[in-house]
Amino acid sequence: MDVARIRDDFPILSREFRGKKLVYLDSAATSQKPTKVIDAEADFYRRQNANVHRGVYSLSEEATDAYEHARERVASFLNAYDSSEVVFVRGATEGLNLIASSMVEGLLQKGDRVVTTVMEHHSNIVPWQIAKSRGKIELAFIDIDDQGHLRLGDYGSLLGRPTKVVTLTHVSNVLGTINPVREIADRAHELGAYVVLDAAQSVPHVKVDVRALGVDFVTFSGHKVLGPMGIGAVWGRRELMDRLPPYMGGGEMIQEVHRDRVEFRGTPARFEAGTPNVAGAIALQSALDYFENIGWADLESHEEALVRHFFRQAEDRFDGRLRVYGPGRGEPRAPVFSFSLAGAHPHDVASLLDTEAVAVRAGHHCAQPLMERLGVPALTRASPYIYNDIADLDRCFDALTRVEKVFARPASPPKAA
Repeated sequence: MDVARIRDDFPILSREFRGKKLVYLDSAATSQKPTKVIDAEADFYRRQNANVHRGVYSLSEEATDAYEHARERVASFLNAYDSSEVVFVRGATEGLNLIASSMVEGLLQKGDRVVTTVMEHHSNIVPWQIAKSRGKIELAFIDIDDQGHLRLGDYGSLLGRPTKVVTLTHVSNVLGTINPVREIADRAHELGAYVVLDAAQSVPHVKVDVRALGVDFVTFSGHKVLGPMGIGAVWGRRELMDRLPPYMGGGEMIQEVHRDRVEFRGTPARFEAGTPNVAGAIALQSALDYFENIGWADLESHEEALVRHFFRQAEDRFDGRLRVYGPGRGEPRAPVFSFSLAGAHPHDVASLLDTEAVAVRAGHHCAQPLMERLGVPALTRASPYIYNDIADLDRCFDALTRVEKVFARPASPPKAA
């Protein structure tokens, strides 16, 4: 994979801070955007801006066609059965809230149990906790082992009545763990439970094929896969989506409204109240085109090389003083590296790396139950992507070496004779 050529497509990566070229290693939070995507969003406002589905004039029809073509592109990307199964949302957070709220109201009964995992992002915990606090569901968590893998034995003990939903992340935004989704989904379906998949972290790294995965609902954010912020998608099996009540009410999602009754439109319109982010959807289509043009085999090879190099540098340079959490060297994992450096707080590490123009993230990464499980208040996270190479990781480790020297304890003075 020609990383140098790819990097040239991302204008922000030419920026410098304090005289040093930016090394961006925070793609798990948001990916950078190629010029093609930036231009696609701007071009909509320059040439096509009109509200969709409402106008009978040519500009509105053109905007509507572009918006629906974007829906078809997302459906193709996910290998959905039909584009009508795809609902545009602001991102995975809104998608998970939509799924949770509508499932609780339309598919679940009081006392039903939802099973999730301790490695989830807050957006796949808090909506279910809200439902629990209102007395509508029970909530249980699958634990992990010390290598960051789900304890599937615990999962088995939680299946069966009253479990009706299993909801989990495909790839951990902290550990880089790639969960065995098909196995988990098959076991859930054998006992009559629905499966919800948070694919926010997997879509940028592994092929998300909803048919092959065997799940019932999937959501992801466009901004993590080269698209703009404020756009994402929910996919759901059509027979289930048609049984869900709307998440929001307003214009566009209704068939008729009268003083005493309302009739809703079918899927996907019933879940897209108000004016949608048409420009974002069109730009997302452009992002998916750019991304898949790289090729899955080349992406996999590139990311495997990044993973190997990161672990090699951590071991060779720090000899146990830098701990990387999650699956270890040689195990399948995404290039998401959360680590602790002995003697230094994660926020201090990130701040000092910033002085070297190396951008990483520090904190609990919206995964506090996982931090509690790991016994840490926070971690530093480096998450490279398609526009990063070995030299970027070396810049990070060079800076970490300097950070370690800053926090090194001074040698004790010799004792008096």
